[in-house]
Amino acid sequence: MIIDDITRVPNRTLPSKSSVAVYRLPGGGGFLWAVATSPDRTQDIKRQTLGCLGVIDRYLTEHGLDRTRIVKAEVVVTDHANKPAFDEAWASWMPDGKGPVRSFVQSIMPEGDMIEIIITAALP
Repeated sequence: MIIDDITRVPNRTLPSKSSVAVYRLPGGGGFLWAVATSPDRTQDIKRQTLGCLGVIDRYLTEHGLDRTRIVKAEVVVTDHANKPAFDEAWASWMPDGKGPVRSFVQSIMPEGDMIEIIITAALP
């Protein structure tokens, strides 16, 4: 017997990968995991960050959540020197006192991608 208690939203360009996954606990609550890249990869790091955050906002809204429900964020960038510009964009987006646990790492990514953000959010 296969139990399918996880809802997945396939990635548009690679359907074997999920953009969003949701698991609801039997008694209520649960978790949402999502990954976002910027829709416009021609822009600088600050604009790509804001693009990613806009994608995350859409995922949260589609599941009845807001930014305050994010409990963890993993930020992957191509250049660690971009952290100050990222932090500026993040601070303008995340409500003070509601920020999640967050990591920030550098990695090689496809041409044009400067940032990818992976979040975990708590469902009520």
